[in-house]
Amino acid sequence: MFGFGTSQAKRRQGPRGKFDLPLLVALVALACVGVVMVTSSSIAVADSAHIGDFYYLKKHLLFLSLGAVAAGVAMRTELKEVEKHAFFLMLVAFIMLLAVFVPHFGMKINGARRWLNLIVTSFQPVEAVKLILVVYLASYLVRHRESIETRFLGLIKPLAVSGVMVLLLLAQPDFGSATLIIAVTIAMVWLGGARPVFLFLMGLPLMPLLAIAATSESYRMKRLTSFMNPWAHPFDDGFQLTQSLMAIGRGEWLGVGLGSSVLKLSYLPEAHTDFIFAVIGEELGLAGIVAVIGLFAMVVWRGLHVGLKGVEIGQRFAGYVAFGISLMIGLQTMVSVGVNLGALPTKGLTLPLISYGGSSIVLTCAMAGVLLRATFEIYRALDARQMATRVPASAVPDANPNTARECEAVAA
Repeated sequence: MFGFGTSQAKRRQGPRGKFDLPLLVALVALACVGVVMVTSSSIAVADSAHIGDFYYLKKHLLFLSLGAVAAGVAMRTELKEVEKHAFFLMLVAFIMLLAVFVPHFGMKINGARRWLNLIVTSFQPVEAVKLILVVYLASYLVRHRESIETRFLGLIKPLAVSGVMVLLLLAQPDFGSATLIIAVTIAMVWLGGARPVFLFLMGLPLMPLLAIAATSESYRMKRLTSFMNPWAHPFDDGFQLTQSLMAIGRGEWLGVGLGSSVLKLSYLPEAHTDFIFAVIGEELGLAGIVAVIGLFAMVVWRGLHVGLKGVEIGQRFAGYVAFGISLMIGLQTMVSVGVNLGALPTKGLTLPLISYGGSSIVLTCAMAGVLLRATFEIYRALDARQMATRVPASAVPDANPNTARECEAVAA
């Protein structure tokens, strides 16, 4: 009796969504690991700059708080509202990428124009562009599904948009983010149903362009060659990588202990940003490395798994958004880890949710919020489907044979 009343109440309330719990737990765990490791890796950097031991930790917590607010807003925003503004958001993305070249507004740091001067702080537009690109591609794949699946020309527009974006990033220059955007675009279009042969033919002209971009600058050539044998020039081109490898090697199985890293003491450059994974390896050992990679694997797996469910039940936009964000986080993690391990050339990509960095933290949290919203809407649609297939109790025939015979007698 109580069960029947409960089911009736649920039916009146309509379908319910839920956030994917394993995904949420993995994201929160990564953010917590980030707080701990930024604290450990940044104290020596802050002390050498005489700005207070916990300067970077305080700023990291501030950025994380702003990111939590952004994630909360994203988790409460219907994706159909985001989808309606996909084209406008893409225009904003291009304006931001062009704005970095405006004198006094765009900031040049370490020879690269990647930041906007917002007076009170700086902002790296590419972090927002990553999320906007995923939203735009998801919207395009929904609107032009048949064209993507059957026509070669259907691929031109999304790849052209990404191509222009890549050219603007290379002009900054930001080769790492440009490569990441190309990879995510190709992966999303493929998951959207594009034929592999079309993607191969479309990518042929891009290969020589990427080769030219990678070899046109001497510093890029040094990065591409130095990672193959960093010990040949351990105090020059291979300095960052040799320090990173020594840090990871010192960690062995269980690490030297939290806070006990030696290489972070002004030996390992960018210990709290690009090379924070090496500090994790030194202090927490292989066990810590496996745990962190496992958390990222959980994020990617849950995002792709729920995204596939969304596509199967007709929630294509939510599904493609889940695909894109999962791939963006997963591929950036792969590049960051690969750089720290010497498997890839040095790139300026942070470890998502863990590395210190205002723009990266805030926008990655926003990205995580959109991903969680996608899972909410997909589960809500699944619940609605289950409710639609549920047969009302009044329509179910009485299975009791005695009751059936009594009904027949009354009818006679």
